[in-house]
Amino acid sequence: MEIAKIGEFGLIDRLTKDVKAKNVSTHYGIGDDCAVLGYPDSEVLVTTDLLMEGVHFDLTYTDLQHLGYKAAMVNISDIFAMNGTPRQMTVSLAIGKRFTVEDIELLYSGIRLACEKWNVDIVGGDTTSSFTGLAISITCIGEARPEDIVYRSGARNTDLICVSGDLGAAYMGLQLLEREKAVYYQTLKERQQKKASPMGGGLEGASPSEGASSEAPDGTFQPDFSGKEYLLQRQLQAEARGDIIERLRQAGVKPTAMMDVSDGLSSELRHICKQSGVGCRIFEKNLPIDYQTAVMAEEMSMNVTTCALNGGEDYELVFTVPIGDRERVEAIDDVHLIGYITEQKYGHVLVSRDGQEFELKAQGWNFDK
Repeated sequence: MEIAKIGEFGLIDRLTKDVKAKNVSTHYGIGDDCAVLGYPDSEVLVTTDLLMEGVHFDLTYTDLQHLGYKAAMVNISDIFAMNGTPRQMTVSLAIGKRFTVEDIELLYSGIRLACEKWNVDIVGGDTTSSFTGLAISITCIGEARPEDIVYRSGARNTDLICVSGDLGAAYMGLQLLEREKAVYYQTLKERQQKKASPMGGGLEGASPSEGASSEAPDGTFQPDFSGKEYLLQRQLQAEARGDIIERLRQAGVKPTAMMDVSDGLSSELRHICKQSGVGCRIFEKNLPIDYQTAVMAEEMSMNVTTCALNGGEDYELVFTVPIGDRERVEAIDDVHLIGYITEQKYGHVLVSRDGQEFELKAQGWNFDK
């Protein structure tokens, strides 16, 4: 169905007709000029992300439901990175004419799945037309007691540096998808050239493009993702690590500084160091890297440590804790100790597996060099 058939308000009604509030702080949600929220005893946390087609996502290989899920999760992740609890969300969309009502419902279903996982209420948003592709703007609102909020500026000398999960898999998933996309378009080009050839078959002996894809007997394109499913999941289905926040609370550990890893570990660590007025020292041997990530990096002749440090989109948590919390942190599943905070004069250091020291450089999108 074309969106024009039901109009903006008809589309909004279809997307939100059965949205029900779960949080007591949601006094009034969708249906008026503003949502009404109440936080009498907490600080309000607000974060916003804007995702643009062609910049942040590629619909050649990203389906709309996963896109919606990821768009919501990256905002929820920011609330957890402040040691808060996500409560509400607004969703604004700029939509091109090529999208149908069903397309947007699929996108919205992914957003709702993410919100349902963390009990977040969708309380408003906006829709408009677009001539430059799909744009998604999401604002997430959360809460935290003033004494519980963790800022980037709290790291202190001798604090331990920890990271959840593993690093680099999302980036390698992106490289895999981009490689298969290139092979797909090369296959189409060769097929068109073959049809255009006067002899009808001048390219039978042409060597296939680099990559593991193949053409099925029925002529369809078959990308080969076998053995690399985890990499695809990490790229296409981002997960906010609210489970780590809960485990830290249960262990009685409050981080002194924290960020989520969106632009890359190096970038986030340098942000923490800059705002805390400290330095850092991390060890290559301690970086958590999944087996599939290492294999894919070798396959593509890439340095796996560089991928882990600068790949981004992992949405893991990097945080610092007082040295006295070491035993409690080490007992938490899926948390890894990778280094420690130093005085600012010692800079940002990566210690390689053979003991050499290198400056920890940030290649993240937003880092101000």
